[in-house]
Amino acid sequence: MKYVNYYSLFCTVMFMIFFSSMVTAQSIVRGSIVDASSNTTIEGASVTMLPSKKTAISDALGTFSFKTDKSSDVSFVVTSLGHKAATVTLKDFKDSNNSIRLVTQSMSLKDITISAHAGEQYKSISKVDIAMRGVNNSQEILRIIPGIVIGQHQGGGKAEQIFLRGFDADHGTDFREEVDGLPVNMVSHAHGQGYADTHFIIPETIDNVDFKKGPYTASKGDFATTGFVDFNTRNFLKQNMVKVEAGQFNTYRLMTMFNLLNEKATANQQSWYVASEYRYSDAYFDNPQHFKRFNLFTKYNGKISKHSYLNMSATTFWSKWDASGQIPDRAVNKGIIGFYGALDPFEGGLTYRTNFNVQLLTSLNNGDVIKNQLYYSNTHFDLHTNFTFFLVDTANGDEIRQKESRNLMGYNGSYVHTGYLGNNRLNTELGVQVRNDLTNNSGLSHTKDRYITLNQIKLGDVSELSVSPYVSETLKFNEHFSINAGLRFDQFFYQYKNKLASDTTLPGAGTYNTNAHTVSPKLNIYYHANQALQFYLTSGKGFHSNDTRSAVINNAAFALPSAYSADIGSVFKPANNIIVNVAAWYIYLQQENVYSGDGGFVEFSGNTRRVGFDFSGRYEPVKSLYFDVDVNYARGRAAGNAKGADYIPLAPVWTSSAGLTYTNKNGFNGSFRYRFVGDRPANENYSLTAKGYFITDAVLNYTKPKYEIGLVVNNVFNTKWKETQFDTETRLKGEAQSVNEVCFTPGTPFAFKAGFTYFFK
Repeated sequence: MKYVNYYSLFCTVMFMIFFSSMVTAQSIVRGSIVDASSNTTIEGASVTMLPSKKTAISDALGTFSFKTDKSSDVSFVVTSLGHKAATVTLKDFKDSNNSIRLVTQSMSLKDITISAHAGEQYKSISKVDIAMRGVNNSQEILRIIPGIVIGQHQGGGKAEQIFLRGFDADHGTDFREEVDGLPVNMVSHAHGQGYADTHFIIPETIDNVDFKKGPYTASKGDFATTGFVDFNTRNFLKQNMVKVEAGQFNTYRLMTMFNLLNEKATANQQSWYVASEYRYSDAYFDNPQHFKRFNLFTKYNGKISKHSYLNMSATTFWSKWDASGQIPDRAVNKGIIGFYGALDPFEGGLTYRTNFNVQLLTSLNNGDVIKNQLYYSNTHFDLHTNFTFFLVDTANGDEIRQKESRNLMGYNGSYVHTGYLGNNRLNTELGVQVRNDLTNNSGLSHTKDRYITLNQIKLGDVSELSVSPYVSETLKFNEHFSINAGLRFDQFFYQYKNKLASDTTLPGAGTYNTNAHTVSPKLNIYYHANQALQFYLTSGKGFHSNDTRSAVINNAAFALPSAYSADIGSVFKPANNIIVNVAAWYIYLQQENVYSGDGGFVEFSGNTRRVGFDFSGRYEPVKSLYFDVDVNYARGRAAGNAKGADYIPLAPVWTSSAGLTYTNKNGFNGSFRYRFVGDRPANENYSLTAKGYFITDAVLNYTKPKYEIGLVVNNVFNTKWKETQFDTETRLKGEAQSVNEVCFTPGTPFAFKAGFTYFFK
């Protein structure tokens, strides 16, 4: 209760600030920042007035504004990662139509300054990481985020299992993912709540990554318990490219990216390109995976009027595969199958997704920005798995099929206003998000040999609508201190049309409705000592939604379990070529009623508490070397359980990743990286252990203006390791008794892949 009262006080302060925010300054300097080569706007550039040292950050349209005393300020400096700094005198800066063109250059840690603006501490690190390290495959997309551990237990076809801050977030239940504002997580999914499959993203199309740990951002609601990530794709393609890759285990990939408009269009701030990808692999399993995936992506970005930009993209993705699934330790120990073997060769799946995304950004004469976004996705999911083998059906086996078709549509709108309280900058963001998910024949069935249906367990249509208004206020008192307060309201409307009279979790066939809502306050405080040191205290209430089938069964009880979290940390540069981010954090999760897509029932669990710390360091000893390291610790316990029986299954304790990247003007570049996960409990009393691993990977490239030759080596030292692990009760064919033990999916052995890329205009 004290926690709620604490937030009520600060939410009152936030609204007082909001009503004062309409007071605007009399002396305003406004301008815009664009990239000189692509003629596209630059978001996140830092502008510093001189000699007052007031700062501003360019918005999504590349615009910035200052309230300034023109009698004292004479110039300002503009800096942006990957660009040369520019100094502009106010004398030459006469009206709001002025634009500053920045010339591109290679990125370097020395160009990073610790931003005086709230919440900017993560963006610079992610930009440098992507520029230095690159993204070599779809799994690397998530690994670019410090502290993230991912695991694949279908060999590449299914969404990755996500671990962060002591959470086994399954396939996205406690981690929010977006691409250009388009939601990736799927509510009330046939396989699991929050299912987030990022395989429709072509890695080469990613421009930057916006992420933050914790539920501290008002514009990010459902699933952002441990944090969120928004992958931002390129608005402009500098050059066309064709990439061909081939490797072990019959692995092949062809990727192309082409501009569809000429240089004249670029000069008029118009860009349109298309990218495609096809991949095939049998993978390293004894049962060949026959994995096939096709991606097609196109994006248009252009200035359509003096104050408006239109951004449109479309994606289609198709994937099909066979899988080895999870296998019990004893099946390997007894020699029934090998370490890379399979007990049910009929596991596998088929999935596809098509997206349309339209964004319109408009700036008003006073510098305010309005953003409107409409999106639509059509998805299909069909998965065959067998976790327990012959535990229930000793004759036919326990293979299951999870299937759904979905239409997802939504709207994101926001209005950003910059005002002043005296000389103190006040940014106000008002927004609303509307999302509607409609599934058809979401089902769970008992099958045999993939194509034979033995009986239907669940079958129905899901309709889930959420409406979420929010407000976020950021007051910058001076160049050292700022405070952000946010408030979010989420209303959910659930409907489930049960088509199966034999479903024992509901009274019978028919339509069931319920609704739920939650309020999520946020409070974040930043102290900016100088351009090399910042301290912050972030806090907030978040949540993850639970499945519609869980909500209607329990009449919305714990449909939106709350998460209370806080971070205290610092970002600092002890030297010009070193940047460090450290944070201690706490998360309390109220309750979970999680619908099990594998069993068709609701799994009950109580509240949990987690504490830990994160460390991220980046070091550039010389211009050609870049070292990054992330170390993370989490201690999680079930709050209501007796000591010794309160472990959280599969919750990571120690995780770490690091790498050394080398670049050379002669063309040679490469990296050597490791991934580490420590041992962790596989069940509540830690009688079973999920074994940790230490894996190393290497990349070597020879890059010239017209081409690149590359080699990627996974698991350099051929370590035998278990990528995903579960405590599962299983029975093998012919066994009289079932056994509880660790079941696992093996990780990749030593594997190499070579590639050739051709660049052209």
